[in-house]
Amino acid sequence: LHSTTTMTDFAHLHVHTDFSLLDGASSIPNLVSKAKALGMKHLAITDHGNMFGVLKFFKECKAQEINPVIGSEFYAAPVSRFDKSGSEKGNKYHHLVLLATSEVGYRNLIKLSSLSYTEGFYYKPRIDEELFTKYRQDLICLSACLAGEIPSLILAGKREEAEARARKYRDIFGEGNYYLELQDHGIAEQKTVNKAL
Repeated sequence: LHSTTTMTDFAHLHVHTDFSLLDGASSIPNLVSKAKALGMKHLAITDHGNMFGVLKFFKECKAQEINPVIGSEFYAAPVSRFDKSGSEKGNKYHHLVLLATSEVGYRNLIKLSSLSYTEGFYYKPRIDEELFTKYRQDLICLSACLAGEIPSLILAGKREEAEARARKYRDIFGEGNYYLELQDHGIAEQKTVNKAL
């Protein structure tokens, strides 16, 4: 952040609520209240593989005069959402954060979320490149956490492949609509990934 940036200019864009089972612990009212207490003007919801909390989040944000940013952290199949083979521990998906920039984008999130359950479900509700290319309009894409495709490739020592995939995502979502996500939770692998990013 620039030295002139204030807390009100900052927005969390990768946020899990208690609708992210076994991952998020914050209730939506508590999360929005904390953002309000910190003077934030914007807050996102990006629960894992679902949009179940979106309506409650939207209403709570509006009630507390915070701009809601609607999104989801999707599970993306490495090749096809129709490929349903491998074990639970195998590489059946990677994480991908998508945020809506308009009502059209929101409707695309709904479509992607629905199809992840009806067509791509295998251990998790999954989308694939075919789907997010088709429904990319008015969406911003973030490369996600260590479970994202780019960080996973970096950790596997495949830096050139990671760079090629990042360029592919940029081409799919368009210039200014794809961002590499930096996280630092004190995890050694994040330091490795952040340096490469």
